[in-house]
This record gives sequence, structure tokens and C-alpha cells, in this order.
Amino acid sequence: MTGAHPRVAIVDDDLSVRESLPDWLKDFGFPSNAFASADEFLASGFVAQTGCLILDVVMPGMSGPDLQNELTLRGHKIPIIFITARFDRAVRKRVLDAGAAAYLLKPFSDTALLDAIRAALGTGASPP
Repeated sequence: MTGAHPRVAIVDDDLSVRESLPDWLKDFGFPSNAFASADEFLASGFVAQTGCLILDVVMPGMSGPDLQNELTLRGHKIPIIFITARFDRAVRKRVLDAGAAAYLLKPFSDTALLDAIRAALGTGASPP
């Protein structure tokens, strides 16, 4: 069933997120890859195969919004769902204005994330 949905990439410096989200995504039929940094994702060879990106806002090195900008500069139009433990109204506005599909505050529910993924892919609920 993993071939039924587009590949989802997770970029988060939090190991627990990188370990738990791929298993959860697999349960819903989404193949996925997890990366500890924006640079690791960019160097992975999976950028062009990624149908949706779950991206932490605050990370060492290149931040999530910086990666969003870099992907835009490189011509990659990947729907992005930002996740963060620190709500920042200005950052939320900036990333959504730049085309992010959703901005979720950790901890988020499984339903909120699944709805955001479906909305980002154009297959379901409206993004938060």
C-alpha cells in the first residue's frame, strides 16, 4: 500500500519526531524518509521524489523557513507542512504567505497532521 500515496519527507532535528512519524505515515500508506537537517535533505537525492514535506521551523543550521526559500529558489514546488514547538505569529504569516500548506504547533494530533497532509496534496480537509 505504500505506493498508493506520494512520498513524504520529514526534516526535523528532534530524533523522536524522525523515529515516530515514518511509522505513523506508513500506517496511512505514505512512504517516507526522515532527515535531521535541511542540508541532509537537500543532499539526499529525494527532493525531486518528495510529494509533501513536513518541516520543523527551528533547527540548527538552515531553518525550516530558509529551506522553504531555498526550495523555491531551486524551482521545487513541494507542499510544506511546518511543525514547531514555539509559536511565532510573524514566522507563521511569513511561511504561509510564501506558500506553506499548514503550520502546526507541537504537539499536534494525528488527525490534524493527516488533514494537513491531505489538504497539502489536494485530497482532503482544509489546512490549519
